[in-house]
Amino acid sequence: MRRRLHAPVVLPADPACAVLRDAVVDVDADGRIAHCGPASTAPESDAPRTELTGVLLPGLINTHAHSPMVLLRGMGSDLPLLRWLSEVIWPAEARLRPEDIRTGMLLGSVEMLRHGVTTSAEMYFHGEQLADAVLATGARVSIGAPIMDLPGMDWRAQLTAIDNWIDADGLRFGPGERIELSYGPHSAYTLPEEALRLTAESAVHRDALVQIHVAEARAEDEKQRAEHGSVPKLLAKVGLLDTRMIAAHAIHLSDEDIALFAGHGVGVAHCPGSNAKLASGIARLAELRAARVPVGLGTDGPASNDDLDLWEEVQLSAMFSRLATGDSTALSAADALLLATRGGADALGRSDIGALEAGRWADLVHIDLDDPAFATGLDVPDAQLLANLVWGVGSRRVRDVWVAGEQVVADGESTKVDRRAAQTAVAETSARLRA
Repeated sequence: MRRRLHAPVVLPADPACAVLRDAVVDVDADGRIAHCGPASTAPESDAPRTELTGVLLPGLINTHAHSPMVLLRGMGSDLPLLRWLSEVIWPAEARLRPEDIRTGMLLGSVEMLRHGVTTSAEMYFHGEQLADAVLATGARVSIGAPIMDLPGMDWRAQLTAIDNWIDADGLRFGPGERIELSYGPHSAYTLPEEALRLTAESAVHRDALVQIHVAEARAEDEKQRAEHGSVPKLLAKVGLLDTRMIAAHAIHLSDEDIALFAGHGVGVAHCPGSNAKLASGIARLAELRAARVPVGLGTDGPASNDDLDLWEEVQLSAMFSRLATGDSTALSAADALLLATRGGADALGRSDIGALEAGRWADLVHIDLDDPAFATGLDVPDAQLLANLVWGVGSRRVRDVWVAGEQVVADGESTKVDRRAAQTAVAETSARLRA
């Protein structure tokens, strides 16, 4: 549906993080952006006009999540990563039914949309259930179907299933190309080299995204580091760095590892909240950015974070970067906001989302002004306005969200899914899992 959105402030998420005053965004009939710029220079349009009261910006991009884990939220929350996985999470996940995963993804998707997150990169089982849930909420997703070599799991069958799904449906499908299919080899420490190599071959052949955990905890990949020097070196050896790859966490990297990522255009999903909660460490964000490694932000799963609010990651990314470098200018509010928008798109290898530019999908978020953080108004310097948005407001004033031009959140609630019914379904499923 064609429309023109007019707002006092529009943040197009261009590389300079410009602040446009009294601006419009035009959406074409296909759900893509036709124009973004000051109202005074906008082309004439007879499209229906929507007047907004606050800030309009691109939908945020969650570059690493396991959203169906809303079903497991709070379980084992005081354990370190490897014990948390092996003693709590993997046994619980073994009891999940396919329909449970849809139940969890449905609520997780609604939760993200209400926070202004329009796209998430998900690594979770039963991808068809994820796709069905996201098509119901109207969000956008990149599904990284997991490949793991654990008891009861056949990595060859998992890889073949992804190959067949992509060959049947294509890399992207659904209204507004909402669903993207990708490969999700869990990690170097849960797969043999052969599995990593064959996954790389499949992904290169299909030009598909690869999502993989890399160097999250110091103790997780000791064997791989001892044999190959580092996990990035192993991934280079098997060809995974030659794919369109995003490395989740990527905390314990050497200068040489960072150079490898930069040379191959590997994206990084920086997950500061989960990394801090699990005491995994602080990623070398300043060094990654200096090397021009594409970096986006991720929440990780809602059982390790424990929410899906990417605005918190925006704040934490700046705080941790400043602490790690001892430099309060290491990451500005504008820099952090770009990590969650344009940076996330770059990290996923996507040029069709993450910014308000002609030709990209019209994934939009409206934040209203009814908040103490905006009491000084919008007529303040650009840097102050961005600081108030990032540090003061965050997600709590997200009021409206559009994906591919379709409104999926209005006045803070989903337009497509009964949130309370989704919460009830999660409560019932979680109770069964605990029993």
